[in-house]
Amino acid sequence: MHDDRTLVEARLKRVLDERIRPAVYPESVPLAVGIWTAPGEPVPVAEGLAAPRTPIAVGDPWGAPWGTSWITVTGTVPEAWAGRTVEALIDLGFDANMPGFQCEGLVYRPDGTPVKGLNPQNQWVRVAAPAAGGEQVLLHVEAASNPVILDYHPFLPTELGDKETAGDRPQYRLARMDLAVFDETVWQLVMDLEVLGELMAELPVDGARRWELLRAVERALDAVDLQDVNGTAAAARSQLEGVLAAPAVPSAHRISAIGHAHIDSAWLWPLRETVRKVARTTANMTALLEDEPDFLYTMSQAQQFAWIKEHRPEVYARVRKAVAEGRFVPAGGMWVESDTNMPSSEAMARQFVHGKRFFLDEFGVENHEAWLPDTFGFTGGLPQIIRNAGSRWLLTQKISWSQVNRFPHHTFLWEGIDGTRIFTHFPPVDTYNCSMKGSEIAHAARNFKDKGVARHSLAPTGWGDGGGGTTREMVAKAARLKDLEGSATVRWEKPAEFFAKAEAEYPDPPVWVGELYLELHRATLTSQARTKQGNRRSENLLREAELWCATATLRTGAEYPYEQLDRIWKTVLLHQFHDILPGSSIAWVHREAEATYAALAAELEGLIGAAQQALAGPAGGGRELVFNAAPHPRSAVPAGGAAVAVVHGAACEAVERPEGGFTLRNGLLEVVVDADGLIASVVEVASGRETVAPGSRANLLQLHPDFPNMWDAWDVDRFYRNTVTDLTGVDSLTAETGTGQASVRVARSFGSSTVVQTLTLRAGEQRVDIDTEVDWHETEKFLKAAFPLDIHTERYAAETQFGHLYRPTHTNTSWDAAKFEACNHRFVHLDEPGWGVALVTVSTYGHDVTRTVRDADGGTTTTVRFSLLRAPRFPDPKTDQGLHRFRHALVPGATIGDAVREGYRIGLPERRVTGSAERVAPLVEADTDALVVSAVKLADDRSGDLVVRVYEAGGGRARGRLTTSFPLAGAVPCDLLERPWDGTRGEVTVEDGTVCLALRPFELVTLRLRTAG
Repeated sequence: MHDDRTLVEARLKRVLDERIRPAVYPESVPLAVGIWTAPGEPVPVAEGLAAPRTPIAVGDPWGAPWGTSWITVTGTVPEAWAGRTVEALIDLGFDANMPGFQCEGLVYRPDGTPVKGLNPQNQWVRVAAPAAGGEQVLLHVEAASNPVILDYHPFLPTELGDKETAGDRPQYRLARMDLAVFDETVWQLVMDLEVLGELMAELPVDGARRWELLRAVERALDAVDLQDVNGTAAAARSQLEGVLAAPAVPSAHRISAIGHAHIDSAWLWPLRETVRKVARTTANMTALLEDEPDFLYTMSQAQQFAWIKEHRPEVYARVRKAVAEGRFVPAGGMWVESDTNMPSSEAMARQFVHGKRFFLDEFGVENHEAWLPDTFGFTGGLPQIIRNAGSRWLLTQKISWSQVNRFPHHTFLWEGIDGTRIFTHFPPVDTYNCSMKGSEIAHAARNFKDKGVARHSLAPTGWGDGGGGTTREMVAKAARLKDLEGSATVRWEKPAEFFAKAEAEYPDPPVWVGELYLELHRATLTSQARTKQGNRRSENLLREAELWCATATLRTGAEYPYEQLDRIWKTVLLHQFHDILPGSSIAWVHREAEATYAALAAELEGLIGAAQQALAGPAGGGRELVFNAAPHPRSAVPAGGAAVAVVHGAACEAVERPEGGFTLRNGLLEVVVDADGLIASVVEVASGRETVAPGSRANLLQLHPDFPNMWDAWDVDRFYRNTVTDLTGVDSLTAETGTGQASVRVARSFGSSTVVQTLTLRAGEQRVDIDTEVDWHETEKFLKAAFPLDIHTERYAAETQFGHLYRPTHTNTSWDAAKFEACNHRFVHLDEPGWGVALVTVSTYGHDVTRTVRDADGGTTTTVRFSLLRAPRFPDPKTDQGLHRFRHALVPGATIGDAVREGYRIGLPERRVTGSAERVAPLVEADTDALVVSAVKLADDRSGDLVVRVYEAGGGRARGRLTTSFPLAGAVPCDLLERPWDGTRGEVTVEDGTVCLALRPFELVTLRLRTAG
């Protein structure tokens, strides 16, 4: 037989595009259209429905950036259409290739009942089936003219990312506005031909099945009368029945499909628009669930459920009904799909506490999976947190975006820093927006790396980011792929059903140990410094507020601010979403975030101040109490308590050097700041050990060009290191000696920016504090602060949630080399046997560590560089412009325990309050620094129990005691939701009124402590 394959395939494409698809709507009449544009922010539904309309026609422009227009369409069903299916086709000016990234709409009936969302892939609204001739049609559309930020030429700087700079030029033109007859037979033929054509393209040319499909398609096309598609569609479908009925082979890959619409809680749109995106999509999905009995839909992010509950209760009622029926599945058990690299230990825990509790309270649903398809890498501390939240599975696909190394598994056990293992799945379909195309299904089957020992994978199916979720076309394709020869099989299944099957079939999966590092989007650890600082400050203030409010409640009877703390926590957790905290959202998002963090800080400072004053007694008492919120004592002030201030007697001095610069001394350290204002030497007095590598200078600010190949705010590409400018010019250099401290102040200027740094030694402290103020006005530049250390080590420690992890200082493998920018929380630590150095930070996350061998003496220089600022132009063209303040510290001679302690101290400074009390005893004290108390609060159930979170911080085994300053009636180990734990982790006993603990390396324990009486 002659090979006419390409001829038939080309015929299929043209006939589908030009004859069959247009015949889905064989008859149409225009709708009359009126419009009203809200003058500012979106208005309530009732106001939008009632507003007067102005006529508008197809082709007319509408929609200023970020505007809201209420569009009304009216018409009459022709008498000749009686008994047929009629739909309204409402095209707001969509680009079919950009679902979720442009204008969108929510359709309402005249009484204000929401119907469904409109988006580029979902422009129809069912009017009647069957229709009555003469039936009147009246629909309202709340249309959002969101501008296109990420266009066909991506990453171009634009002012459209903030309503304050976006202007008012209309963004769209109305397109089709019709009533039309919907021919379901033709539509079903389209689905048949699309599924078979897409499957055919994925099968081997020399296989019989491909040719069977080709001949069946050819027969179907022969049966179509191109001048009467609607009259011959049924005959064409009959030619395809045989090939569509052939079952899949027993060894076929098995795909669990779940309806999905990954909606970023903010990204290229502000938070207020996400509220409406969620309403549109959930209205769409509840409608589809009613039409399609086999379909299942899942939505993560408790925050998004809470939004529709508050803002669209009528949509939420439909969601609740579908959840109760088991069709609409809450997933993930987190408040938002957060970043996991940067949130603190407690914040990461609270993501699960607030998320899971919302689903339990609202729906009685307990999630066992963490659902993070789009998060930019996963910290090694996360498995323990997932397990302590009562969950046991994780889903993500983002690691498939890695630039260098292909991850070796799709289903595996992920082991965290403490040894906890979580059953983890990466969907091999390599997208969280699967549309059921044959190419996607075939890719999932081919790509699955665990063939031979497992055969199940999951496919989140639907358009995300406001694209409306799953479409009826996707459901139709899935029905045909349920059991079809040549294809993987597809079933709609809940995430929990998938995980149960996958776990059962794969009893001994491979293990991946440590962080799941994404070899991409590394610059998200630095972009938008103000957002990151606001997050860290909020985390620290929340720790203090809970600690001091709990102490004041138990000591003085003060009211504990349950509702206020709950609301603040949820706001902070929302802003940890994986495009807000990472700095990859539009200017509007970060402008609002900065204002929100400022308001939260003021509110938390008020709570802290009131609680501390209640504990200190009347302000006129004359004593100055020092409050210490850090988990380690300092001077005479206990951890979590307060005491009268102690004045250090040790002297500090700043001595001018003849060759320029100054020497700082405090009896513990001797620091040489040279004439360029750089740290030329830091000697630990007790050991005589030099910290700075020979021939090098520390605290060296370095400037790099920063223009990645794509994803500007997200990425830094390795070639940025090829060009560097050392900032050594000095505008001024001065020294000052004050009470208990000595400092050097150095001012520099470069480009259009200035920087002032203050290097300080304080009495009794073996660390050099470095305060940096940058007035930043660079573009596409990367600012680093370098510390070359005289340390020979193959690895270094970086703090993460509830512990630390180790990364290599070398680039032996491609996996090592890919980690050229990484995350720390409060410290990095490097050591040789017997001596180490810590670098601690208040609010920077990104850093790099490199090593070189010196020619002069053959020694090793290991350089740590903190990443301070960037200046990408997309999606916010003014990223990080303006004034910034940072604080870091260099701690010579530090053990890992010192690093932990100083990391907490630098971010939780002492507070001084005047009162009458001499001391405030801590509610809880640990007798060893290895046990770190990370949270002290009252139980959320308002029982009066004290909740204490403790973890082993050094990476070894620890035994110790927690002593309470109140009569202790009992201690119950709990999960993160403060429910009794099953007792399988940690040894906890109560002896003589103290809690005895024995913890494994990095083990986390949550305790409910009951007070006696």
